[in-house]
Amino acid sequence: MPSNRRQSPHAAHLGCLVRLHGRGLTFIELLVVVVIVGVLAAAAVPSYWNFVLRAGRAEARATLFALATAEEKLYLQCHTYTTVLDPSSATACSPVTLRFPLTSERGHYSIAVASADAASWTATATRVPGTSQSADTNCRIFSLTSAGAKHAFDDSHAATDRECWDR
Repeated sequence: MPSNRRQSPHAAHLGCLVRLHGRGLTFIELLVVVVIVGVLAAAAVPSYWNFVLRAGRAEARATLFALATAEEKLYLQCHTYTTVLDPSSATACSPVTLRFPLTSERGHYSIAVASADAASWTATATRVPGTSQSADTNCRIFSLTSAGAKHAFDDSHAATDRECWDR
């Protein structure tokens, strides 16, 4: 005796899936799935690498800002700035030494104070070869001064301030 009950659309869909599962996948169906996954991966990978490079740039900027804070704190104690960064010794006024790491947190940038005197300082964060930031040809060197001037340079030493500091 036939049933007068209507099958829900959800149950009909599940029945279709069960029939497909019992039959298996054809080569064409598998090929379509591989192509779709390939297209999605081709779109996602460049976006992911762009995100990784931008995260590395943020690390360089954050390290330079932390160095700026440390230099100003040193100035309050010693009335001068320094070019000497030493992660293993305490900050001291004689000789003027600042306890600060020589690389950024994840080691993607080397940190240095290019010039310093009693009135100002200029610090740089330079991309370390062999790290994931090596692919970032647009932001090789970041520079920050005690006056707050922010500069950046690419691999050909052309200025890329806006791209590197504003993004």
